[in-house]
Amino acid sequence: MKELLAAVRDGRHRDVPGLVAPLDRAERRLALAELKTVRKEARDWEWRERTRTLKAVLVAGAGCHAGAAGCAAWIGARELREWEHSPYPWVLKALADRDPAWLADLAHRLAARSVDSEAEYRLVVELVRMADCPLPASDGMVRGWAERINAARWRQRPNPPLTDLLRAEPYLGVLAPHLLDMPELPATVAWAGYPDPDDNWPSALTTLTAEGLLDRTVLLERCVTRLLRGGKTADLRFCTLLLRSLEPTAQEEAEWTSDWIAMTADGPSPVAGHAQEVLARLDGHGRLSVAQLADASGPVLFRTEKKLVRAQLVLLGKVLRRDPSAAGQLLPVVGEAFGHPDIGIQERALKLTARHVPSAPADVRQELAYMAAQLGPVHRPEAVALFGDLLDDGQSGDVHEEILPPAPVPRRLSPATENTAELVEEVVALVRTGSRQVHEFERTLDGLIRCTRTNRSALVEALRPALAGVWWAEAGQQSEIDWRFIRHHDGLHVVVASLLEQVPEHALAENRARSAATGTCFHAALDGVTHARLWEAAVAIRTGELPFLLATPTWHTGSLDPMELVDRLHRYRELGAEPGPVDFAQALLRVRRTGGEEAADLAAALGTAQGDRLAAWIRADEPVAPVLRHHVEAEAPPARGWLQQSAAGARHILLATRERLVIQQEFPRAFHWLGRPHTPGQQTCYHWGGGSPQWTAVLPEDSETLAAWLLPFVATCAEDQRGSAAPLPALVETAAPAGGAIHLALGYALGARYPEDRLSAVDTLLTLAARGQLDAALLGGELNTLIGRELVKPVRLAVSVAAAAETGAYRTVLSVLLPVLPALLSRERAPRGLSDLLAVAAQCAERCGPQGTGHITGLAATAARGGSTQLVRQAARLQAAWGQEEAA
Repeated sequence: MKELLAAVRDGRHRDVPGLVAPLDRAERRLALAELKTVRKEARDWEWRERTRTLKAVLVAGAGCHAGAAGCAAWIGARELREWEHSPYPWVLKALADRDPAWLADLAHRLAARSVDSEAEYRLVVELVRMADCPLPASDGMVRGWAERINAARWRQRPNPPLTDLLRAEPYLGVLAPHLLDMPELPATVAWAGYPDPDDNWPSALTTLTAEGLLDRTVLLERCVTRLLRGGKTADLRFCTLLLRSLEPTAQEEAEWTSDWIAMTADGPSPVAGHAQEVLARLDGHGRLSVAQLADASGPVLFRTEKKLVRAQLVLLGKVLRRDPSAAGQLLPVVGEAFGHPDIGIQERALKLTARHVPSAPADVRQELAYMAAQLGPVHRPEAVALFGDLLDDGQSGDVHEEILPPAPVPRRLSPATENTAELVEEVVALVRTGSRQVHEFERTLDGLIRCTRTNRSALVEALRPALAGVWWAEAGQQSEIDWRFIRHHDGLHVVVASLLEQVPEHALAENRARSAATGTCFHAALDGVTHARLWEAAVAIRTGELPFLLATPTWHTGSLDPMELVDRLHRYRELGAEPGPVDFAQALLRVRRTGGEEAADLAAALGTAQGDRLAAWIRADEPVAPVLRHHVEAEAPPARGWLQQSAAGARHILLATRERLVIQQEFPRAFHWLGRPHTPGQQTCYHWGGGSPQWTAVLPEDSETLAAWLLPFVATCAEDQRGSAAPLPALVETAAPAGGAIHLALGYALGARYPEDRLSAVDTLLTLAARGQLDAALLGGELNTLIGRELVKPVRLAVSVAAAAETGAYRTVLSVLLPVLPALLSRERAPRGLSDLLAVAAQCAERCGPQGTGHITGLAATAARGGSTQLVRQAARLQAAWGQEEAA
């Protein structure tokens, strides 16, 4: 055994199998215990030595394990896979004396674990060969197999056909069908970019099926099941191609009729389209009943994909022409399309109904007349002509009720806990997870200050073991630890480390002074405020000089009740405590200024310098940095990688802020940047990101100022930057005023490229409307400016406003579009997306009822152009809904 352990420590893994073989069961058990010790020690070694040793540990441990479960866990351990050349051949030698049943058990256990490489796949295959057992088919095995096939193909020159490689595979019949059962196909299998369209996995599997090497029935069943289950687009494309190539017969397709119906209802568009084609074929072969067609058609006609809806209406029309007696079953289904948002679909459904309604029973005709009430004003004359007195036209007097989300209600923060055990749990959670939620951070920071003053020794005693292993608690050079503290802007690390005396006194003084330096951009400035607070708290927690923090917010938004701040200052005066300069300055920025006259009077009556400053701050009721009203054109930031190449050289419409002298004269240096004048584009910023939850909490009462500073970042959402609009919902969640900066930022976000940013814009729009802060004329004017400068595309704006309208905010959306449409309609050449905007406006006007006030300039002229383009049709639809009959 000593020789074995010496070979392991020397990293001689090739010698290990011969040294394990003569050991009996007891000796192997003792050796395994030593191997575990070596494995733990090697974690801290230099990587070359560690890799060499752990390869030997892997081989020896596999040979010393008595049970297959333990051996599988040992071989599959992630830390024992750090090698360049596989040690598995020597693992197999170390296991050569095992029973075949034991080897088969090991093979199945390894296959069920993560098989991440060709080497691991070969290990399982060799174990199966040694045990003479069937190969286990698992997701990992299939991935390893596919990787092996792909590597073998590209290693050879010229590349052999994929079909030839698969034909030579001994386990083809086991592994290939399992491809269709995997949650996600291997990338090499699903990839559609092969140079030869006939040399890919679907075509190869089809060829091998025709040769009898694969079971065709099994592949067909699993393809249909996989399409029904859904998944990634590439995986579904693979299954569709394979299914088409296998060419199922009419009888086979008829056996899965219910599956095709389910796919047309809920499947992704390509899958639904294929299922729709199959159902059409089944109908042509007489294998689809009228009842089945009705079941399939209803859900399809509710889908948003117009191509699918049109195709379904064509199929319904074909059946109705062939069998007029089916009108009673199928026409009510056709009537579902009367409520489709696309007027072209409505028109098709109405024409199809008019053609076959004479064949329908009277009760069906009555039902269709009731459904026709969903048709908009543009189709109302045809509906009246078709149904006459049966059509209920009484809903024109209904009053539209706007549906808006409830305005956000600020939630009060629960007071900081005074229980040591609870505080320790909160501190550990924040330090270890790095949570950036404002309410958690502020509550825990205040709790640390309070408990340090009342129960310091118990808190320290409980925190030391709970935070063992944190980076600043480990042995290391103090200068490196101090440097990391400087870079941690929004965590509690430095405060807790100071409490546990892990930060030297000189470092506290030096870094507190350094943290007071002003920032070079708003990212650094806002982070710098939080950073300065943390260093001030780190000093205070060491001395225990503060009873509690003044700046702890009252509400989750970061805002502070002025009466609550007055009460805190009063208690400070009673205790003889001196407020921390940064803590008090942050409290001023958070205090709610509107309606605080009583609080200002009480603050002035305190007779302290801080009370006088609070009174003056509330009475001034001015933003930290007032936003200038006029636009500023600024170059977009340099492109960063291929994602932003299209943005290079663009000129954004931004806003500047002017100085606030009181910030520079009376606040600590960490706040001075906030009070200086700033014009976008004058300085470069290396951060180029936006959206720490801490930022809104730094200036919760100045959302306009924050929006102006965020504009250079938010503006990129209309180009190529993903996630740039994410900060907007938080800006309008507070009760702070919303002016030009927020509306301009919202204008950019409504034209964002990515769906998640447009969703943020819709949330912002609806929140402003719910609060009564939405200025539709202002937003419409900003959108006109952005569209005119080609900074926002109308087609993306249409997607955003359509999503907002679907929530029930029809009047809100219409009010935003009314200032936008005339400028677009007046253009000589209609921009792409104008017809979509007109469609949304028409839908909103139809829901809100005839307006009867004012005109949309250019609408009548566009509707009168003639032709059947969507632009003309939607203009006529809006004109009918708006009640604008006169020519423009």
